[in-house]
This record gives sequence, structure tokens and C-alpha cells, in this order.
Amino acid sequence: MTDLADRQKLSYIAAQAADARLNVELETEGMTLNIGPQHPATHGTLRIIVRLDGEQVVWAEPSAGYMHRGYEKLTEVRTFPQVTTLINRIDWLGSFANEVPFILAAEKLMQIEAPPRAQWIRTILFELSRIANVGLFLGDLGVQLGAITPVFFAFRDREYVLNLIEAATGGRFHPNFDRIGGLKDDLPAGWITETKQVMKKLRTFCDEMDDLLFGNVIFQNRLRGIGVIPADVAKQYGLSGANARASGIDWDLRRDQKLPMAWDKVDWKVWTHPDGDCYARCWVRLQETREATKIVDQLLDGIPSGPVMAKVPRIIKVPEGEAWVSTENPLGEMGYYVISKGDLGPFRVKIRSASFNNVSIVPWVLRGVYVPDVISILASLYFILGDIDR
Repeated sequence: MTDLADRQKLSYIAAQAADARLNVELETEGMTLNIGPQHPATHGTLRIIVRLDGEQVVWAEPSAGYMHRGYEKLTEVRTFPQVTTLINRIDWLGSFANEVPFILAAEKLMQIEAPPRAQWIRTILFELSRIANVGLFLGDLGVQLGAITPVFFAFRDREYVLNLIEAATGGRFHPNFDRIGGLKDDLPAGWITETKQVMKKLRTFCDEMDDLLFGNVIFQNRLRGIGVIPADVAKQYGLSGANARASGIDWDLRRDQKLPMAWDKVDWKVWTHPDGDCYARCWVRLQETREATKIVDQLLDGIPSGPVMAKVPRIIKVPEGEAWVSTENPLGEMGYYVISKGDLGPFRVKIRSASFNNVSIVPWVLRGVYVPDVISILASLYFILGDIDR
């Protein structure tokens, strides 16, 4: 019996060795895979070229430019008031927020400030843009991981927010409402009461996302420990917004810089997470959406009376000079470097968009992951292609 067992064992070992030799003989070269430029799991037309070793990514490179519309050059043939029509289309989901840093840069050059009421309304609309933007992200995140129900909740409740933006600005998706020196109009009657009701609905929506997504074991398995970005690496690649805060970086421009806005007039919290993985990035955005509803509620309670427009010339010529202003947009830090030669329009405009810097980490974070995790990581980084191909 002992000899038979030994022979069987030796036979098994020989069979395993033969299988190993066969696997070596059948080893093939790595495969290059195109994700895009029309892949449905990207937020716009992005192409990512990945080289695979079996199911594992060994190299990745984003290829942008498929949606390039030349915003920076187009500003040179527009007047300063006309520029807002262009730039609120960069990140089309948070359009009003795009207008604010450019207007603040122009006001900085003109050495004027909007009246206090206009500053408060700007901040309210800015946060409403954040809620509409990130709220849709939370729902779309489920779709990209195979759960379709959350996106219906997201589209439903985002409509309430877009109704408010349209009622105040006249524009549902592209408000073009900000003006140098203030705002186009004051708030309509009944708007404050309706907004408070909508904020309650949005907090309920956040609770629903918490249950449907973040409490789901499949969701957690797809995101926890995947796409980890340490804080030092996030800083090296210039990550900002929730992507940086999810790596434990306690940095938010709304709190950490002084702007003629109203964030410093209310109490709110900057959320961070120590893990730096896909789950952390999504979790931080969920908390920021809740926090945005609280900011809006407090601003509505304390909004000052008075005009919404400062005294500015009918035909605006911005004095010669240079100015840089950045704000904490829904996707991260968005800034405008504006150069004026004293004409009706800017001489040069350089746009620092959040998505462009955030997507720069893709080659680093995708290296070594498996193909199904590529979509999870791209979704958690949350970029808009108009914000990249500006």
C-alpha cells in the first residue's frame, strides 16, 4: 500500500510538472485594449489604452481631446460678460459653479465686489449646482457597477434642484446668470420656501443612496481596497476635491481661502476619509451632498436684504492686469488665470479644470488592477470630459 501511495504521489507531481511546462509553452504576448473612445462607462468621450497581461493591467494611458472645443481661445473673441455663456458648458453638470471663479477674477481686476445679498445668492446657487452634479454621480455610479435602480432616484431628485435653478436664473442647464458686479436678477417670490422643501427631499435621497449602494455588500466588495491612492501620491498628481479628501487630505477652498462669498458665514464640515480607495471617494461625495443641503438651509435663513448688483459701467472694460481665482467646484479645484489689456474682452484666459488634473493619475492608479476594476476606479475618480477637453 505504501509503494502504491508513493507511486500515485509521484504520478501526481509529474502531471503537475507537465501542466506547468504546457502553460509556459502556451504563454502569449500581452494584449492592448482600447476602452473608448465611445465606451458607455466614461463620462464623455474618453479613450484609455490599456495593455493587459491576462486580466491584469500592466500599463494604461488616457487619450483625451475627442471633445475639445477650445474654450480658452474662444474667450479671446468674446466680451467679458459673454464669456459666462461659454464656461458654464465646461462641466455641464455644475454649470453655475463654472461661472463664479471667472466673474470673481474680473471683479478682482476691476477692484469691485458684489453686494452682500448677491454674494449669498451666488453661494446658494453654487451649492445647488454641487448637489445636482454630485447627486447624479451617486446614481450613475450604481449603473456603472451593474445596479440600475439608484440612477432613477438620482434623476428624479435632481429635477427638483434643476427646477430651483431654472426658477431663479431662467436657465435649467446653463444659467448664464452671474454678472460682473452681482447677478442678473433677484430671487423670485416663494423661491426660498420651495428650496427648503427640496433640501429635505435631497437629504432623504442621500439616505436612500446610503441604503441602496453603500450598505450593499456587492457595492462594497467592488470598491473597498480597490484603486487606493495614498495622500502623498494624490498631492504629486495635483488631485483636488473629493478625490484628495478621500485620501485623508483635509483641504477645501471654500474654507481655506478668503473669497467674497458666504461660506464663512455658516457652519459646515469638511469630510475626509483615510482609506483613499474607490469606496472612500464615493463616500466623501455622499457626505458632501448632505453637507451642501445644510449650507443652503443656513444661507436661506440668513440671506441679507439689499441690491443684487453693484454700480458698474454699462459697457464693461476691465482694467489692464492679471488675476487668478479658483473655487472648490463639484469636481475639485477650478481656477481662471485672466489677463486683460484694458479691452472689452480678455487678452488671455487659462483654465485650471478639476477633471484634467484628477484624470492625470489614471496611468498610476490603473497599473496592476484587473479589468473589471478599471471601470470602478474610473467611476470613482468622477471626471467630466468637457472639463478635460476645454
